[in-house]
Amino acid sequence: MKVAIVGCGYVGTAVAQHWQAQGLTVLATTTCQERVSELATVADRIEVLQGDDAEHLRAALADQQVVLLSVAPKRGGSYADTYLSTAKTMAQILPQTDVQQLIYTSTSSVYGQHQGAWVTETTPIAPTSDNGKVIAAAEETLLAAMTDQQQVCILRLGGIYGPGRTLEKIYGRAAGTTRPGKGDERSNWVHLDDIVGAIDWARRQQLSGLYNVVQDEVPTVRELISAVCRRYGLEPVQWDETQPSSRFYNARVANAKLKATGYRFVHPRFWPEGD
Repeated sequence: MKVAIVGCGYVGTAVAQHWQAQGLTVLATTTCQERVSELATVADRIEVLQGDDAEHLRAALADQQVVLLSVAPKRGGSYADTYLSTAKTMAQILPQTDVQQLIYTSTSSVYGQHQGAWVTETTPIAPTSDNGKVIAAAEETLLAAMTDQQQVCILRLGGIYGPGRTLEKIYGRAAGTTRPGKGDERSNWVHLDDIVGAIDWARRQQLSGLYNVVQDEVPTVRELISAVCRRYGLEPVQWDETQPSSRFYNARVANAKLKATGYRFVHPRFWPEGD
């Protein structure tokens, strides 16, 4: 099977490595010529292209069967240019390719503010930031391109942690500081292993539509930061409840729909029970 990965960052590179190990023929795209030699170790073919380059993208994907769209803006980059322009270009060229399934990695933050209540794939999204609205528009653009012959599967990911992005590293900068608010917003996360696993599961099961990809454990921000600080011997974080929180979304994201398809999380919790 020929599979393409448009956007080979942290997630895309891990998926490329996994798919190549399974014997799939992997095409990887990047916007940076400097990354070609690195990607050559995990992909059979590399194309340097921009997400809004319709002609180049169409030619690259012409004979591919599955495409993973996993782009992310560079530091300071435009969300509209990265996500929405690429989605519009992808929707435009898909009918002119042999692609049977497009898998898109989105984010669970599009749900917005639900005061910590549970949300599912049927919950109307209400992104509360301009960037969130761009991502929601990208989802809508891609779902509108779905046909009986070309399926679209959107995976809404929680916050990503894993090798190189450990919780200790992520929250280490907060150790010993005072943060605004109560820290009572819910914090949805997913390990890189389960992102790769869910993407491959979506491919093998030919899933389409929306799926949340978050682990079972959904602590508050305060609970998670406290646990990380205790576990790694970091100075505790203080909370200033007189100040408004800087977080603009709050929901507990349910993963039951994905699990109902048969997927089993490798990391349903941050750490094993009792650890």
